Order: sequence, then C-alpha cells, then structure tokens
Amino acid sequence: MDIMTAGSRPTKQASADWFTGTVWQDPIIQAPDPARIAALRVTFEPGARTAWHSHPLGQTLHVVSGLGLVGLRAAAPRVIRPGDTVWIPPGEEHWHGATADTGMVHLAMQEMQDGRAADWLEHVSDQDYARAPTDP
Repeated sequence: MDIMTAGSRPTKQASADWFTGTVWQDPIIQAPDPARIAALRVTFEPGARTAWHSHPLGQTLHVVSGLGLVGLRAAAPRVIRPGDTVWIPPGEEHWHGATADTGMVHLAMQEMQDGRAADWLEHVSDQDYARAPTDP
C-alpha cells in the first residue's frame, strides 16, 4: 500500500503545447505497473481548453465545479456541469475545457497503454470553440 499525502504532488501549469489558456493540473495518481490508471484534477480558467486529443483506452471526466464544454469532431460542443460524468470511448478525437465566461474543474481519469495515456493533436480553433452553445 502507498499513501500519497496531500501536498506531496505539486500543482503544475499545463503545457501550452496541449492547452489553450491557463490550465492547472493536480496529479491524483499514476499507478505503477501492472495497474494502468492515471488521474488528474484539472482546473480551467474561463476560455481555457485542451487541444484535440484521443486516448488509447478511453477517458472518463467528472465535473467538480464550474461550467465546461466537451466537443467531438463531428458535433457541436456540449455543456457539462458539476456532477456530470462523461465517458469518451477509445480513439475518439475530442477536447474539453471551460466556457468563455466560467471556469471549470474536472477529474480526468484514463488508463496508460504502452507508456501513454493520450495522443495529442492540433489546438482547437477559435471557430470550433465558438460552436459552443451560447446559452448553456
């Protein structure tokens, strides 16, 4: 058994390579082999979002606070609220983040495969982001 005490995993600012705007990540766990779970608490300031990406084994998002968006390639973004849980299947290209006016915090849970949990793609364009509902 391993107990990771509060404060032993420092908050870090997310990489501009994979995020637009200010995003903070608080690691929850990256379990050692043979387990595969990796989880983060992610805080998005208003307007901040991930780049397009997919996960080899899928991803679960659980919204803790604020108001967020999740978008798929073939659909307009959908609003996500506190208490909502989103399952994104393996290989599904998507993005997620805060609405333009409200920050959002979610837990992101995914499994590692061959040393990776995500395949990062291009940044979400302002045009794709603007497809979000204007009255969430």
